[in-house]
Amino acid sequence: MYTSGVERPSLQRSSKMKSFITNTLSDFFFEYETPRQVLVRSRRVGVVCRLIQLGVLAYIIGWVFIYEKGYQSSDTAVGSVLTKMKGVGYTNVTGEERIWDVADYVFPVQGDSSFVVMTNYIMTKGQKIEKCSEPPNSKNRCSSDADCEGRSERTGDGHMTGKCLVNTTKMCEVLAWCPVEDDGSIPDPALLMSAENFTLFIKNTINFPAYGVTRCNLVEGIDNQYIKSCLYDPKTAPLCPIFRLGDLVQMSGFNFAAIAKVGGAIGIIIDWTCNLDHDQSDCKPIYSFHGLYGNPDEADTARASVGYNFRYAKHYMEDTQEKRTLLKVFGIRFDIIVRSVARKFDIIPTLTAIGSGVGIFGVATVVCDLILLYLLPKREFYNNMKFKVTETMEKEPLDEFKSEKEVSKSDSAEGS
Repeated sequence: MYTSGVERPSLQRSSKMKSFITNTLSDFFFEYETPRQVLVRSRRVGVVCRLIQLGVLAYIIGWVFIYEKGYQSSDTAVGSVLTKMKGVGYTNVTGEERIWDVADYVFPVQGDSSFVVMTNYIMTKGQKIEKCSEPPNSKNRCSSDADCEGRSERTGDGHMTGKCLVNTTKMCEVLAWCPVEDDGSIPDPALLMSAENFTLFIKNTINFPAYGVTRCNLVEGIDNQYIKSCLYDPKTAPLCPIFRLGDLVQMSGFNFAAIAKVGGAIGIIIDWTCNLDHDQSDCKPIYSFHGLYGNPDEADTARASVGYNFRYAKHYMEDTQEKRTLLKVFGIRFDIIVRSVARKFDIIPTLTAIGSGVGIFGVATVVCDLILLYLLPKREFYNNMKFKVTETMEKEPLDEFKSEKEVSKSDSAEGS
């Protein structure tokens, strides 16, 4: 038996391949590579490095962990708001006394988180559909029938009949709900100034689904007996859910007499910012009040669309004819907005914050390297110490399955 010349190279190539694979796997599992480090004794560079590291450490501890609570996960709440008004108003207009209760001055009546409390109004009684003159403050003045062609003006009160009442009002005749409303003069002071003493009850319930926590603004210690006697005060009763309207307007920065006359809007913020690493009873609401629009600057007389108003009508039948009472309502619109965020310790954001902080420490190394390599007088010396430059030397061609590391090892052995 003998091995032919063709088979011997094939066996050698197979043996070399097996040796190459074995050495590669051995190097991968049993060797560890670390970057080369150069210790530089320089006071200036050392101080710069430590100051940068100290700043990064202060940022991680102060901003990321203490201020931003980077060690916690967060969740926002879902919830609902229920409201209830209480109070009775009294008016006496031209000798006609009238009582206004919740069903009369709150719109809508369902107790939503957004509602209007009427503080002033213009009432036009006994309207019925017929032909009559436009009011004196209308823009539809005329001098002939040609000025009152059959059309409906956007700002008018009805459909023009084409007749000009030259001999009487010098206004166009319209088919409308007559007598038409005359809103040229707004009652001053507001007719329902007594609304200042009305009270608002707010019930707010929220749920943080990620943590299974449900809270209500009727927190521990607030019972029926307490609600009967309490009234919200930011210092003495900050958790009382009953608010006096006059106090709400004042805390929002508005003047009640001014906003009651022409209307406006106020935002009530219920802020739930909870740290659930503490006891749930510490999760309590904080109320704040913001004037959105109204009449805070009485000196500015050139403002457009001041206040808030709308119209509504009460229809009825009289002598087989439909009639209505029209009210132009001026009121304060309240918008209750709930803001919520709950936080709780979570290992994932904690590790993420730590990892990002460790990565930022590399800024000190980059800055110090730039100083060493480009700014200091001995930058050439530091450059030679930091970077090891080797020249390519062709002693022998690399074997097809012989790594460069094996070649360097053999070179070292020959040199020794």
